[in-house]
Amino acid sequence: MALYMKAAEILDKAESKQGAVKTLVYDSKFANIKQLFALVCETQKFSSILQEIIESTKLLKLTKLRMHLAKVLVYDLLMGQGLKCGGSWKAVMMKHRSRLQAALARMKVKQRVSKNEDLLPTSDLRLASEQLPRYVRVNTLKTTVDDTVDYLKRDGFSYMGQASKLDDLTLKEKDFVRDLHLPELLVFSPKTDFHDHFLYKAGHIILQDKASCLPAYLLNPPPDSHLIDACAAPGNKTSHLAAIMKNKGRLFAFDLDAKRLATMSTLLLRAGVTCQQLAHQDFLKVDPDSSQFKNVEYILLDPSCSGSGMVCLRDDASTADQEKNQARLTSLASFQLRCLNHGLRFPRLKRLVYSTCSIHSQENEEVVTACLQQNPDFRLIPLLAQWPERGLHPLTQCLRASTTKTRTHGFFVALLEKHSEARKRMQEPEVQISDPEAKPHSSFKCDKRPACSEEESEASETEDKPTTAAVQRASTPCKKKRRKKKKKSATVE
Repeated sequence: MALYMKAAEILDKAESKQGAVKTLVYDSKFANIKQLFALVCETQKFSSILQEIIESTKLLKLTKLRMHLAKVLVYDLLMGQGLKCGGSWKAVMMKHRSRLQAALARMKVKQRVSKNEDLLPTSDLRLASEQLPRYVRVNTLKTTVDDTVDYLKRDGFSYMGQASKLDDLTLKEKDFVRDLHLPELLVFSPKTDFHDHFLYKAGHIILQDKASCLPAYLLNPPPDSHLIDACAAPGNKTSHLAAIMKNKGRLFAFDLDAKRLATMSTLLLRAGVTCQQLAHQDFLKVDPDSSQFKNVEYILLDPSCSGSGMVCLRDDASTADQEKNQARLTSLASFQLRCLNHGLRFPRLKRLVYSTCSIHSQENEEVVTACLQQNPDFRLIPLLAQWPERGLHPLTQCLRASTTKTRTHGFFVALLEKHSEARKRMQEPEVQISDPEAKPHSSFKCDKRPACSEEESEASETEDKPTTAAVQRASTPCKKKRRKKKKKSATVE
């Protein structure tokens, strides 16, 4: 019974923050972690099919169950190992078992398939057989990449070096590589499990999808800076920011869910983060003009989204209620735009990174476009020229991620910068003239000389200035002539 309650709880929380699924499972302190993780993932994968069965049989109305709990129970009853609970729940589910089985059979007949997996959309079916790599971020607050690689090699893993192309991420069991884009990311075969490994339990490695590592990596806040993680839980991005800052500075992290914030506190403690200041608060109600945030220059904004980019939680257009989905997307996009506009109000802000785990342009490019129109003082920064998937035209400065092109979950990242900061970065200490015959502008003054050695400096001064002896030689003939004139005039007299 506890298994199903915990699985339903995680599925419910995951709707508001899809990337939190793994962290929620493995920080749940549940006795059988692997069993819980498998149940959650499989229920996610068949989510749309289970919902159709539940709605067609009116199970919620007949049993008073909630949707997430009903999905977990129906999955295990029809597709899993059978119900592992007793009591009233099992009695209720067994009462409706024949109706649920009949609904599943009708779906198979209608789609002319014989296996449950064949009911999945083509993209989900491919992903079910070809899983994504296991990504591991090295926590540089506690160790180094080289030390982690050495430890893993001693533990029986085979290090294949630095990846140079996407195909290098297709790995055999016990093989691993260093990622081709992110220097602190290691890549393993899909079924590699680190949840019982010493490095994970000690906080030396963080289990985090590659796409989820992009926002902090691209924001790249320097040590001693002040920054905000606006919708922070479960905390993987927060710990990544702290590592980039080397735990120096102030990291304000906000989240509305108290339980998720408590889970995040545990994760940050294990990761060795000390520069954080957690707050159970709505980011939209944070005052940008407060003296507490007067030095905030960087913001990471990863707001609630549809989660349509997550492998197990894809939208199914063939079975979903289109009007309901569209209304939800409209509501989410409005919320995301409000968060983005609010973030840009902090007076000393230099850069803000906006990210979602959504594949919908309504939550991504459309939100960013609307924000830029309302905030003309900001512009987009082009990101990772070598990244294989760009934002939809015309926002090609942004990044997209997908299972096929980047071997990650679906993701979107945009980096906004204040125009004044862009101008500062573009200023050069010396004048660049395209025409070799052209002269510097008359108002330009430069007192700096090119760097050179003391010998070169002395030599240049010797070449530029005449010596005292030379001055005396140059003036001597003039004195002699004056003496001759005086003698001549004396003789005449």
